[in-house]
Amino acid sequence: MSDAILGQVALGYSPFIDRNRAVTATRLTVFPLKPDAVLDAAQLLHAVGSVWPADGARVSLNVVSEALLQDLLKTQLSTNLMIEIPAFMASDPANIEAITTLHGQGSVLLIKGRPVQQLPREILPCFKFSIIELTDDRRLTDGASAPAGVSRSIPHVQSGVTSVADMEASFNRGAAAVLGWPIDDVLTGNAAGGRKAGQTDLQVIVELINRVDKQEPIEKLEGTLKRDPSLAFKLMRYINSPAFGLSVEISSFRHAIMMLGYQRLKRWLALLLATASKDTNLRPVMFAAVRRGLLMEELVRSSGDDEMRNEMFICGVFSLLDRMFRQPFSELMRTIPVPERVYQALVDGSGPYQPFIELVRAVEAESLFDFRAAADNLMMSVSEINRAELRALTAAAQLE
Repeated sequence: MSDAILGQVALGYSPFIDRNRAVTATRLTVFPLKPDAVLDAAQLLHAVGSVWPADGARVSLNVVSEALLQDLLKTQLSTNLMIEIPAFMASDPANIEAITTLHGQGSVLLIKGRPVQQLPREILPCFKFSIIELTDDRRLTDGASAPAGVSRSIPHVQSGVTSVADMEASFNRGAAAVLGWPIDDVLTGNAAGGRKAGQTDLQVIVELINRVDKQEPIEKLEGTLKRDPSLAFKLMRYINSPAFGLSVEISSFRHAIMMLGYQRLKRWLALLLATASKDTNLRPVMFAAVRRGLLMEELVRSSGDDEMRNEMFICGVFSLLDRMFRQPFSELMRTIPVPERVYQALVDGSGPYQPFIELVRAVEAESLFDFRAAADNLMMSVSEINRAELRALTAAAQLE
């Protein structure tokens, strides 16, 4: 099937986070590059299915094209695929049949935005959640709790969440989940309300990264790793995941070094460091770090060599370490060895990798304007970026 649609839309993504701070689904936002473009719903579903097959994880489609969304409403969808329907479309009697049919087929529907008129009675039971933008939540002006005697008829998901403080406040107001990247305020001391990454974990991983960087003998590396068996287990799980693409199972740390070499091993130690925190509020940050690393690697898969791809992976994975450990990069990078180009991007906000970080941020922000600007700056085609996104999301799913 043709995937021409990947050159006609811009894709962004963000996570659904439940009260346990676990990521339960991914939102995929689809922006048409030209408002009047005729887009093929079957092509979009094929692209989505390549990342989220029917028996896979859940994905919610946020389609910013009324015509394309109308076509999707007339399609039988896999049950792991959720559809976000704007309130103005849900209020239109012309859409009652399509909405009730989809609901009857087992599709999960979410109503997005505040209705300007009463919804048809027939479709109210069809929506599992309403999505309420943080800046549009009327309860913010009424205090942290709902007004007396007032309750929402549909459980709500709070969108537009960009900080841990926003996330916690949304849950306090009764949100069933939040939608966004709560990564903006983790540096503000106690905002996360929990512990930092276990100090033992951090010390062991940093020591391993330093020893691998110096290419010390395997015996010394094994001795360091044995100080924390849980890290050894996690490393083996990462290396043996389908995303790594090895044809044989790695049975020991020694075997891993023999098969991978020091440079490839360093990237997976970077992944361990970025996912070492025990603080539940930082789970979404770790989720973002893994996807950043995989996406940055995929963005240069066709244009860079192995060294550049590995450096881009590390750059993306490390790009949120300052949030996780509440230290500026200038301090963190004194103890963690990184390549010069990674150092430039993280510490100085400069160098050849910095434009790629800006592109990743645009994708996470689901901002068409920033997406276009970043793509133009890198002189990359939209289809090339979208394919890299889908490959990265596939690889991320294989790690979990």
